[in-house]
Amino acid sequence: MGSITEGIKHLIIINVIFFVAGISGLADTLYEYLALWFPLHPNFGVWQLFTHMFLHSFTDVMHILFNMLGLWMFGSPLERMWGRNKFLFFYFSAGIGAGLLHIATNYYFFDQGLEAVLTSGITKQEVIDVLASGRDSPDWYKLASQATIDKFMGAFNSPAVGASGAVYGILVAFAFSFPNAELMMLFLPIPIKAKYFVPLLIAGDLVFGLSNANTGIAHFAHIGGALIGFIMMWYWKKNQFNNNRWDR
Repeated sequence: MGSITEGIKHLIIINVIFFVAGISGLADTLYEYLALWFPLHPNFGVWQLFTHMFLHSFTDVMHILFNMLGLWMFGSPLERMWGRNKFLFFYFSAGIGAGLLHIATNYYFFDQGLEAVLTSGITKQEVIDVLASGRDSPDWYKLASQATIDKFMGAFNSPAVGASGAVYGILVAFAFSFPNAELMMLFLPIPIKAKYFVPLLIAGDLVFGLSNANTGIAHFAHIGGALIGFIMMWYWKKNQFNNNRWDR
């Protein structure tokens, strides 16, 4: 891994600045304008596909710690190999892809719940107004399962934050570039080659994402970042582009 590279150093500094600002009293404002909201939510802005990567949970220091550690550990050899500009292009592409798949998944959960709620005679705009107001609507649980309504309301009112999607893209690129590097999971202290470790990690996200478990983690954002990372690495490798450095 060695010393920290220029691009990663700047990414970590920006993330830490936002984290410090959040715990210093600006959390609500940062979440309102920079977190990734559902497109039908009044707080949504298209720029949030980019800015949500710089925010983390302000009540859980481990969130930013693990993301920045992963960025440094797995991103450093990639930036040295590719150069700063190519690395940052890859990083932000994966992060934006993560946000897009997260939104697409939330649309699926939102539409499932909306279809059930509309049977009560309420209009779509009235549903959105209720959700945006934060009011409880216990009657909705009579129209569909608790899991359906919980995911419906969560899709609308729970913004996404974190660099995890972009970091998952970095993990995929690392596995492509250094497939035989040995890694270890915290709960399974056995060395596993990157080419097996990373798919196993993504499979875990897929399992939890498809389950009804409320983990508080945007699993499909992880998968989105990994998917974009895979597509880019596959394309670069196919076109003999992966080993080319971009000017700094």
